[in-house]
Amino acid sequence: MKQKHTTIILLLLALSQFLVVLDSAIINVALPAIKEALHFSDAALQWVVTAYILTFGGFLMLGGRTADLFGRRRVLVSGIAGFTVFSLLLGLSQNSEMLITLRALQGLSAAFMAPAALSILLTTFKEGHERNKALSIWSVVGSGGAAAGVFLGGILTEYLGWQWNFFVNVPLGILTIWGIMKFVPAHMQEAKDRHLDFPGAALVTSGLMALVYALTQAPETGWTSTSTLLPLGLSILLLIGFLVNESRVKHPLVPLNIFKTRNVTGGNLIMLPVMAGGLGLFFFSSLYIQNVLQYSPVMSGLSFLPIPIIIGLVSTRSPKLIERFGFKALMVTGVSLTALGTLLLSFLGAESSYVFHLLPAFILMGVGLGLSFVSVTIAATSGVKPEQSGLASGLINTSQQIGGALGIAILAVVASTGAAAGVASGMTELQASLQGYQQAFFWAAMLMVAALFVAIFVIRQPKKSVGQQISEAISVH
Repeated sequence: MKQKHTTIILLLLALSQFLVVLDSAIINVALPAIKEALHFSDAALQWVVTAYILTFGGFLMLGGRTADLFGRRRVLVSGIAGFTVFSLLLGLSQNSEMLITLRALQGLSAAFMAPAALSILLTTFKEGHERNKALSIWSVVGSGGAAAGVFLGGILTEYLGWQWNFFVNVPLGILTIWGIMKFVPAHMQEAKDRHLDFPGAALVTSGLMALVYALTQAPETGWTSTSTLLPLGLSILLLIGFLVNESRVKHPLVPLNIFKTRNVTGGNLIMLPVMAGGLGLFFFSSLYIQNVLQYSPVMSGLSFLPIPIIIGLVSTRSPKLIERFGFKALMVTGVSLTALGTLLLSFLGAESSYVFHLLPAFILMGVGLGLSFVSVTIAATSGVKPEQSGLASGLINTSQQIGGALGIAILAVVASTGAAAGVASGMTELQASLQGYQQAFFWAAMLMVAALFVAIFVIRQPKKSVGQQISEAISVH
């Protein structure tokens, strides 16, 4: 395949991923406007976010396996088409029920888009420098999309209206479908059979959805409430049933032998706490900037802009660093810097400034996320057979989504508990909220430290053969 065509394919796949990541974050700034326009209650408003995460996280494993079995381009195009149509309808929503239902359907479409796009990338670019370079671009989108979403959401909401947080997907979706049909070859399914493990699919999908539901309920009702414990218990039972099913059926949805690849297991174990801490700190730093520093939505969005810019600069240079030092060294360095930047946020006070206190932390986090996302994705997808590329893609995407939901749930409870303790001790409402934010940032940093230990003790850097060293040296130059 010509170099020009592979570059276009990579850009189209990255755009597909950008749509998915963007819609996980862009809506946060628009929530107050949506609440007022569609008369949402406080209890119902969280479902604008929860409905998307629920179906997205729940159906990812099924989406990845479906791409392996029935054709990756077909599944990707179908997912983007659904995502685009539902985005248009979301912008035209007339009431809260309509918007929540469409957000769930949008998340369902995203669950088939994300693993199919990454699976095409893994089968288009061969393992080594070529794939590392492609994954670095992919990682720019994955790690920078959330910050870009907050920035773009602030501008669209303030100047065009909340509807444009959804309408913006329509031209992007149409352009992406046209490009994929023109430039991406119709991949034949790599699997030897088309047997879809329906019991396994039902168990893992319902188990993950129950888990995500429990995690999103926890901040509202507490970890010991019935509305949290019941779905959490149900999730555990369903996921145990899934593992038993997968160990016995002839054509499993998730062949458990994929976890014998040490770096696949380690990469997913790292992605969980990194995303948990990462999305949590974006959420609470946004609250700090708007509630404590009193920034407008646009200025709040602009304040996050250094993060995706730095992630982009670092990620595009990561392949050469990986060739020289290996992905484990970059992973350990990246996670360490992200943990340090997050820890700095825990010292923010009412009189802290953006330039002297927030910006240094954001710079460290940008460099750290740029290094760690590339290396973690490479580790979690390397050494995987072509017929399991969709499965590996679904796994790492699932780790991202479950990690994000887990992080926001845990850190929301930490923040609310800290704030409540502050009020009880006689603090003002602002001081109590600030104490809650500080504690959330501290525990986000501890999640990063947990990821660091996995990177150090679980991940293994494979030794290169002489032939690999020569070919990679040629490709680098």
